Amino acid sequence: RKVTHVTEVSGMEGEVITMTDIFIFEQTGVENGQIVGRLRPTGLRPKFMDKIEIAGINLPPSIFGIGERRRY
Repeated sequence: RKVTHVTEVSGMEGEVITMTDIFIFEQTGVENGQIVGRLRPTGLRPKFMDKIEIAGINLPPSIFGIGERRRY
């Protein structure tokens, strides 16, 4: 099993739950029959960051890919 997405519930549009991907699994290959890769940040700042910062936890924006150039 692999974690393929880390997603934040971002709100509601009527009766529809809206979600925002924060990290997405990027496959880089197959080794010994196993899929390998990494969780890649989407570059979107999660809404929960305000609460994290109020709690005194400082995370660099680069963790979420903010301010980085994306390579595909």
